[in-house]
Amino acid sequence: MREMGGDQTEEAVAGCVAALRPAVARNWTEVTAGGLDWNVHETAVHVADDLVAYAANLAGRAQDAYVPFELKLDDGTDNSGLLHVIETTGGLLAATVRTTPRTVRAFHPYPFRSADRVGFAGMGIAEVLLHTHDMTTGLGLPYRPAEELAESVLTHLFPHVQPGPTPWRTLLWATGRGELPGRAPVTGWRWYNNLVIPAERLDLVGIRPAEARDLRLGGDGGFEWAEGGPYEGTRDAAGFLLKAYEGGVLRPEFGVFALVRREDGRAIGGMGFHSAPDEDGRVEIGYDLTEAARGNGYATEALRALAGWALARDDVRSLFATIEAANTPSQAVVTRAGFARVSEDEEGLAFELGK
Repeated sequence: MREMGGDQTEEAVAGCVAALRPAVARNWTEVTAGGLDWNVHETAVHVADDLVAYAANLAGRAQDAYVPFELKLDDGTDNSGLLHVIETTGGLLAATVRTTPRTVRAFHPYPFRSADRVGFAGMGIAEVLLHTHDMTTGLGLPYRPAEELAESVLTHLFPHVQPGPTPWRTLLWATGRGELPGRAPVTGWRWYNNLVIPAERLDLVGIRPAEARDLRLGGDGGFEWAEGGPYEGTRDAAGFLLKAYEGGVLRPEFGVFALVRREDGRAIGGMGFHSAPDEDGRVEIGYDLTEAARGNGYATEALRALAGWALARDDVRSLFATIEAANTPSQAVVTRAGFARVSEDEEGLAFELGK
């Protein structure tokens, strides 16, 4: 798959600069940027500030807060100089994304207090696309980014937003900048970086819709897999996640996770929820592991971490799993993780863990 990264960051920035350059002779401080409270000059500075802040947090491996500095233009910087600053800060983010290992995560407050290189690239691209729209709207200039860029932002950062007629129109609607037939106006919004749940030797890394689509089509989803992976169960689960996304019912935190071994960064299996909790707070889980990784306690470790995360929430009361009667190794996994057998039917044995 084509991972969201440096090339797309540079493409977004180049589109921004090209769209704004015809208006460099105008006074940007006197023009309001679209529906924002900022003028065009303030908005352009904000874009550059975000790009360099994202680069800094990722490069500096910030963990608890933004790296403590702020972009400041030299006195007398004109609009052409400001566009050069946007190009430069975009280049810094692109270079940082390209040189940062996939497994690295750094601080971003929403919603789970971290993002990986794909997330930082996506946030930078989203800032560029959306605020270029704001600025060109205020200046009366034409602007429409490539649909592929808008789709990448949606499938990486907006997993809770059902796809619409075109990606760009959908992204504008999802951020309160436009209308879509049959959908209520958006008055407040946030993007979603993927959730990562740490275990002892593993990280459970949330799979995004873009990655799920690639897995379902036979790709690697952007992960480096251990021998034999990804297993068919992970591909099937990715298909269910993609179906929920396309239907507009996906709750990203109750999706599918790749089990990434910390010692070598390789994915060794998948684990996740069949859906969000029902009205009784009950939710079903499933998992698989590549054959080469079995017998090392990874599945039990991951299941304990996932169960601990879920049961700490107010909207989850219990977890259950259905396992074939002949699959004794999987029954041992759930038992070691604290699940108790509660029933048996033609589908298999049911195990449950509650608060």
